[in-house]
Amino acid sequence: MRHFLTFHFLLLLCGNVNSQEFSFQKPDYELIKAEIQDSTSIYFYPKLMSRLVIYDTTLTNEDYRHLYYGYPFQNEYEPYWISPYEEELLKYYRSETVKEKHYDRIIKLATLSVDEFPFDLRQMNYLGYVYHLKGDENMAKKVSYRLHGTIGAIMSTGDGMSCESGYHVISTSHEYALLNLFQFQLESQALTGDCDYLEIVKDERNVEGLYFNIKKLFEKSWEKLSKG
Repeated sequence: MRHFLTFHFLLLLCGNVNSQEFSFQKPDYELIKAEIQDSTSIYFYPKLMSRLVIYDTTLTNEDYRHLYYGYPFQNEYEPYWISPYEEELLKYYRSETVKEKHYDRIIKLATLSVDEFPFDLRQMNYLGYVYHLKGDENMAKKVSYRLHGTIGAIMSTGDGMSCESGYHVISTSHEYALLNLFQFQLESQALTGDCDYLEIVKDERNVEGLYFNIKKLFEKSWEKLSKG
């Protein structure tokens, strides 16, 4: 539960995540690819990424959509990436409290992880939280804005109520991040067409499950396998 509350805390630092903020629009991957490869475009990927890595808080939802859905076209994209720092960070996650003597170590490891995968929501979440505990509210808010921007981009692609309107994700880990955000408990999981369907333990909200479109993730996995 502590990590659920942490997620909410960080998002509230820069405003509520609200599906009403954006009209739902599926990512046009081919258009995004063309725009991020055009050096004259405002969405030219190297320029956008240089702003992301310094936690630029002026990045818009459309900027984040191009960053997030443009990432699968980058050579460094790994569809099933796992943080090499996950094992060490787990011992901190599992602690009831985060000790002050561990702040700097956690910040270092989480930063390395986010540097390797710019959309590592789990480590981004933890990084911002520990910055807050350390008293560095400036960095906590910057990390929170980046977390909020990434989640906002995902949520702008659908409502998750059907495969047709599923949230588009480039990492299966992001499915669980959204479940945590909504404070849903996973009942079961199944592949349905281009989507992962996560059945939810029913509560007073009466949501049966959420759909996540993982078509691009599959495409890139096969593409990498075919290249050997």
